Amino acid sequence: MKKPLIILSLVMICISSAFAQTNQSAYHTAVGIRLGTGYYDLISLSLKTFLSDGPGALEFNLGVKPATDYRTGCCVLDNSDVTTMSFSASYQYHVHIDAVPGLQWFVGGGFTLTNTFSNNDGYAGVGLGLFPTGGGDYKFAKIPLEVSIDIRPTFRIASPQYYNYENFYFPDFGFSARYTIY
Repeated sequence: MKKPLIILSLVMICISSAFAQTNQSAYHTAVGIRLGTGYYDLISLSLKTFLSDGPGALEFNLGVKPATDYRTGCCVLDNSDVTTMSFSASYQYHVHIDAVPGLQWFVGGGFTLTNTFSNNDGYAGVGLGLFPTGGGDYKFAKIPLEVSIDIRPTFRIASPQYYNYENFYFPDFGFSARYTIY
């Protein structure tokens, strides 16, 4: 499992250095929500901020997946009392698309820290996952709104006892809508 992570990290570094350019986004910081198909969050508060004038940005998400009847990955959790809170952080390298002003694509990676609450001790506890990320980001020209879509296939590093059956989560798609502050 360590070998694919090392290879993926090297590929991300190569891609980042191949597209060295300045940030051409029309915003610096944005705050809003992220809706995901994730295993660790369905809705999140989201903050995205660019680092100086460069192409790099940090995205932070504070999310929840409430207890409900739903299908997740390979298992159906009926009458589930499992609630998950999560914190995710990622670095994203943005590349401006000249043909469409305000549109950028990005690649990067990050981590997620989860805490699962359940009456079943096998599902309760802390988890940690690593993920590569990629997607698109669009800032509307006339209104203070930025939207993005992303994908985050997640490699689980640590988890509560009964979560060990599934150590790779794919796909984990997300849609974000954020108000641009400046």
